[in-house]
This record gives sequence, structure tokens and C-alpha cells, in this order.
Amino acid sequence: MKLWTTCPKSQARYSDLAVETALILRTVFHQPLRQTEGLVGSLLELMGLDLPVPDHSTLTRRSRTLTMAPQAWPARGPVHLLVDSTGVKLSGPGEWLVEKHGTQRRQAWRKLHLAVDAKTGTIGASSLTSKEVDDAAELGPLLDQVDEPLGAVIADGAYDQDRVYDAVAGHSAEAAVIVPPRATAVLSASAETDPTQRDHRIQAIAEQGRMGWQRTSGYNARAGAEGTMSRYKRIIGDTLRSHTRPVQEVETRIAVTVLNRLLDLGRPDSARAA
Repeated sequence: MKLWTTCPKSQARYSDLAVETALILRTVFHQPLRQTEGLVGSLLELMGLDLPVPDHSTLTRRSRTLTMAPQAWPARGPVHLLVDSTGVKLSGPGEWLVEKHGTQRRQAWRKLHLAVDAKTGTIGASSLTSKEVDDAAELGPLLDQVDEPLGAVIADGAYDQDRVYDAVAGHSAEAAVIVPPRATAVLSASAETDPTQRDHRIQAIAEQGRMGWQRTSGYNARAGAEGTMSRYKRIIGDTLRSHTRPVQEVETRIAVTVLNRLLDLGRPDSARAA
């Protein structure tokens, strides 16, 4: 696959893969785009390739419309999906401007939604929304990015809504929804004759207690989602560097790609001994 193409007396054209590769390097090394341009040039020189380097202006322009391939899921039966969200800040004025002119506006932020494979820790789906968007409302768009059948969707109490159960059933009818009901939750009108999944959760908590239900239901696996959020902020950071919404969405997808590749590189390749 060609990363770069050139024509006589014309500007170099860069494939989406070339732009994505440059943006991945920028994310890994936490560099401004100008330094990324120099890094890509140095790498091409070390590889003995005489290719033009996309400048920082080209990377900025192309990142607005960059098309990225969906995250790959390992082909192995129903997926247990951990779903959660976290806030990421928007970059504001530099320290010098703040000191000179004072803060002009309150720090704004977006909400990053992630869906994680419980077994491998791979982030299989992501979306970036405004902070006002309800967590449960974004589950549908996350599930749209998952082609594999679901074994279960595990999330916290913010997802205790009918539309969550409907979205999961629309994707995989047999999938379990492991979400703790609210403390004030009551059984549905059909609980005696045709109990819903939520009815079963309420009854199990009444019998075992909330902590006992968490242990027996598999809900404690949700800690993997919290670990992924922590890993995102420790490795990538908690602030978006881009200033426009389309580029911010690309930025978070690039970050997800980086985290998945780092996880793959760090995962041992083990086999059962004979």
C-alpha cells in the first residue's frame, strides 16, 4: 500500500494511512505538529526513503476529514462489553495569556465514551460528545461499532434505563445487561408472570444484598473499564489538544488506536505447556 504519491510539478498527495501514522507518532511522543513533521522526516531518512514529509498545515487540514478503520475485535465468541465514560478537558489559553489577561472563560470539557472488551482490555468502540449527553443515550452509537455478538454489557448505575436494555436486545437478543438498579427501583407490573432482566437484578439484590449480587453477577468486572479510563489519562492525558469538534473526534480515535497497540505489544504470547 502506498503511503505517499507524487506527480511531476504537483503537490505531494498523502494517503489516510500516512496522515494517521504521523498523528499516531504525535500522540505517542506528545509532540506539537511541527516537531512531528521533523520526526517523520528523520524516520524516513533512517529508512533510506526519499519521500516528501507532510507538513504541519497538511496534517491539521487532513485530520478534519481523516477516515480511520474501525477497531478490530478478536474473532472468538460473544463479547462481554464494559461501558463507561469520562470527562476530557478542552485546551485553553496559554499560561502567559492567562497571567496577562486573566481567565476569559471557564474551562470547558467533553465526554469520552468507551466500550472495552472485558477479556482482552481492547477498546472496541469510542465516541466523543458534549458534556450534556447522557451516558445511556450514547450506548446505541457504541454498539453500532461492534459487529460481534454480545454476551453481556456491564455498566454502572447511570445506565439503569429502559433504552439501555432495548439497545442491547436490538443488537444481541440473548445478551445480559449487568447494571445495578437504583436503590429505589421496584419490580415491573409483569414481574410475577414475565420478569425482565431488571426484575431479576432487583430480586437478586433483595436476596443477596448489593455486594453479594456484584460478586455473583460478574459486575465487578466493570473495574476493567475504570482501569482503561485511568490508562487513557495517564498515557494520553486528560486534555484535548485540538480546537474543533471533528479534529477532536479524530484525536480520540487516534488515542484509542495507540492504547490498543501498546496493549498488544505488552501482552505476552503464551501457550499451554504439553
